[in-house]
This record gives sequence, C-alpha cells and structure tokens, in this order.
Amino acid sequence: MLEPERLSHAGRVDALKALERHAAWIQAQQVHLLAALDADAQAALPEGKWNESVEGEWNFACEEVACALKLSGTTAAKRLQVARELDSHYPTTLGMLERGEISYMQAVAVTEACAVLDPLLAAQVEAAVTQKMPGLATGQTRRALAREIVRADPQGAEERHRKRKRERQLVHYPQDDGMAMWGAILPAEQAARMNQAVDAHAATLPDEGRTLEQKRVDALFDLVVNRTTSVVATTTVGATGTVGATGTGAGTGSTRTEQGSGGRSAAVVQVTVPLDVLIGESEEPAQLKGYGPITAGQAREIAFAEGTIWRRLIIEPKTGMLVKTDPTTYKPTAETERHVIARDGRCTFPTCQMPAHRCDLDHIQPFDHDNPAAGGQTVPENLGPLCRRHHLMKTHHPGWRVTRDPDTGVTTWTAPTGHTYTNPPHNYLE
Repeated sequence: MLEPERLSHAGRVDALKALERHAAWIQAQQVHLLAALDADAQAALPEGKWNESVEGEWNFACEEVACALKLSGTTAAKRLQVARELDSHYPTTLGMLERGEISYMQAVAVTEACAVLDPLLAAQVEAAVTQKMPGLATGQTRRALAREIVRADPQGAEERHRKRKRERQLVHYPQDDGMAMWGAILPAEQAARMNQAVDAHAATLPDEGRTLEQKRVDALFDLVVNRTTSVVATTTVGATGTVGATGTGAGTGSTRTEQGSGGRSAAVVQVTVPLDVLIGESEEPAQLKGYGPITAGQAREIAFAEGTIWRRLIIEPKTGMLVKTDPTTYKPTAETERHVIARDGRCTFPTCQMPAHRCDLDHIQPFDHDNPAAGGQTVPENLGPLCRRHHLMKTHHPGWRVTRDPDTGVTTWTAPTGHTYTNPPHNYLE
C-alpha cells in the first residue's frame, strides 16, 4: 500500500513517475484486449459480403465496450479504433507504451496523425518520430508527427491542404452565462496574420483594468466591427541553405504590407523555410511561427507575395541550432531579441508551449547591474524566453535552477527535489 505521507517530496515525484509507467503498461494491456475484441467481432461478420453497412449492422463490440467501461458509444468506438490501429500497424509505438516509455495520449496521437497516410508512409513516419517520443509531451509529439508527415508525403499534404482550404468556414457556438465562441477555420498562414494583427492592435489599447486576453478580444471586435483604420501585415520569411537560414532572425526574410486607411500597429508573421525549398528544389516542410509545419507550397506562396521582406538567420549544420550575437546592457538589442525568439520558439520550461514572442527574455546567469562585464551578459547564449509564470518561478521560488549548454542549446532545469528535466532548442533541420 503506497503511503504518500511517509515519502519525501522527491520520493513522491519518483513514485508518481513509477505509477505513470505502470498506468501506461495497463493501458497497453487494454489495447491488446480491445484489439482482440474487435477481431472477434470482425470474425463474426457474415462471410462473403463485407462493407461498412454490414459491419455496422453486425459488429456490436462497441456496445460491449461501452457498457463494460461505462463509456459513450462514440468514446468506445474511438478506443476500439485506436487499439485496432496500434495492434495492426504501429507495433513499435505499442511496445513503447507497454514499457512505460510514452503515454497513451502519445500513442493515440500517432494513430490519429498517420491516418491520412498509406501503411508504408505511416511506418516511415512512426520510425522517424518514435526515437524522440520518450522526451516529448503530447503536444510536442503531435507537432513532430505533423512535420514528418509533410516531409514523407509532400504532395499528399498539398492536396489535403487544398481540400481543407475549400472547406473554410466561420464557426459560432453558444456558451454558458451569455457568452459565445466565434472564430473561423481557415489557412494557417491567414490565421497567423490575423493573430498578429490582433496582438498588434491590442498593444495600442489602454489597460483600463483589462488583462492582455481581454484586450485581445476587444481588439478583435474592434478590427471586425469598427473598421475605420488599417491593418498593416508584415510577413517575414527566412531561408536556410546548407548552413541554414530562417525567418525573422536568419535566412532571407520578407515582408508583405497591406494598408487600408491607416493607423493600426504593424503585424509580423514569420515563416522559416530552407533555401532549397524556397527555390523549388525541395518539398521539405517550412515552419510557421505560432502554428507549426506547413507545406512547401504554402511557404513559397507567402515568400513570393508582393512586398514580402526576407531576412537571413544562420543555422549550425550539425545541430540545427540557430547561431549568432551584444553583451553589457541589461536590455537585449532588437537583433538579439529577434534571434533568441527565433532560436527557441517557445518558453524554455520543458512542458510549456507559450510562444517565445509572448515571453520575457530571462538572463540564465543573472545580470550583474553593479559590474555588467563581470558575468551574466546580455547575449543569446545567456538568454532564454520564459513565460511570466516560469520566469517568476525561476527567480523567486527557492530550489529551481536552470542551465544552458552553449554547444547544444539544451536547457536543463533542476527542481527543488533534485530531479532534472531537459528541453532542447528548436531544430531547424528537422
């Protein structure tokens, strides 16, 4: 019997990790059982004629699972589908789940993301991602899968994007307490430009007791309903060659400007794209800031739009890490700030997904205000983006420490318990 009160704080963390591995093993056993139940149901189908209609009339495994586990029919059907896919097509992923190396939600992500691929390509994507998965959270796993899918099937990715683009639509759902959700399903590059335009306009609004999120909502309403002034949109595209390159910060960049009747702050959308993709010699995916991988065709469309500005970032060819640097002032130069934001992409706390442009730039080794030359310099190697929560935790919570390897860019966080957690920088070669 586990008695948490008898464990030290560090012991509780270790016990939690051990239980998580056991939970993964149990979920893997459930997958085996669900796959066997599904196979029983398939075997019971009438011989000679099989189609989805016949299966729907004869396959009642879903109802059995729903009753046994007290699930809705939809959830039970999903569990059976995931089990069937893992058992039939993704033995490596299932084995990792069984050994407690990954979570069930990561295994689900593999089946969902690869559903658009034929079995050979799906196996290729699984092989490319599984080595990284033990060190990734579920959201990071999904982004890694998305990038590998575009890389493995660039033509299919372009076709799927064109199909989804034809299905673009506004969405409007009522919510509780007199509220509603309003938005749109649209191409990612348009969403990124809109998001940046909202942020830029929100920055011009007075606080008046409002949070940033409240100001962003008010800015969106103002831009849609009170369209008396213009929005200026700037698209930055980076190019990387053998030594690399990227959007605002490195590569060759570009800026598209659309102006109405004037007055709003400019919005910048950043896309990182390899040089060989830019000139049409490769179909590798590009990286849209705030979204993730996009197809080469989308990247070229943005890069060659009228008014686009190109800026170059340089990449270390072996590690894929952004390279480059001004040291003795506390506030980073604009170039240094752009560089760190482009290099890391997100808050450097291992599980945090806050975009870097919304983070504070923190000195890893504290800046020495009395003697700036003594250490803690304001250079990219000593800076990292931290969201406000993790910045406050690092600065004021006793016991949390962070270091950064200058060669690999990996940040290592040490908790008060002594446990360590690592977070690599964005790899522009992957």
